[in-house]
Amino acid sequence: MRKSVKGSLFAAAVMVGMSGLATGNASAQASSPSEIVGLWEAEDGSLKLEIFDAGGIYAARMVYGNRVVEADGKTFKKDIHNPDPKLRSRSLQGIVFVNNLKWDPRDRRWEGGTLYDGSSGRTYSGRASLVKGKLELRGYVGTSLLGQTMTMRRVAL
Repeated sequence: MRKSVKGSLFAAAVMVGMSGLATGNASAQASSPSEIVGLWEAEDGSLKLEIFDAGGIYAARMVYGNRVVEADGKTFKKDIHNPDPKLRSRSLQGIVFVNNLKWDPRDRRWEGGTLYDGSSGRTYSGRASLVKGKLELRGYVGTSLLGQTMTMRRVAL
C-alpha cells in the first residue's frame, strides 16, 4: 500500500490499534443488524465512537479520538482538510464519519459503508463485523485486502 494512504488511513476516525486481515464469514457472530448499535472504544482507548441506526443503515459519530483533539486533550480540531471548503471550519467533534453501513444477512456483517478521515479529508470504503463480541471496523481502498482493521470493545453509555 502506498505510504500516503497507509499513513493517513482512518487517522482521525479509526486510528492506532489497527491489526489483522479481513475476517472470514465463519467467524462472524452477528445475527441481527441492530447488534452493532452502541458505544465502542478502541482496545487502546485512542478512539471512541457511537454507532446508531440511521434509518435501516448504520452510521457512527466521533465521541473521542486522541489524534483529533488539541494538545489539551479536550478541544476537538477543525475539519481543515475537508474537500468541501464550507466544512473546513467545523469541529471534528461529533461528526458522522462512518456512513451507509448496510446489513448483509448472508455474510452476517455490515458492508458498503464509507469512513471519513478528518486528518486528511479522504473517504475510504468500509465494513464492520462482530467477532467474539468485538467490533472489527475495516477501511480500505478498492478491495478490502488493501486496508486495515481496528478492533473495538463495547463500552457502557
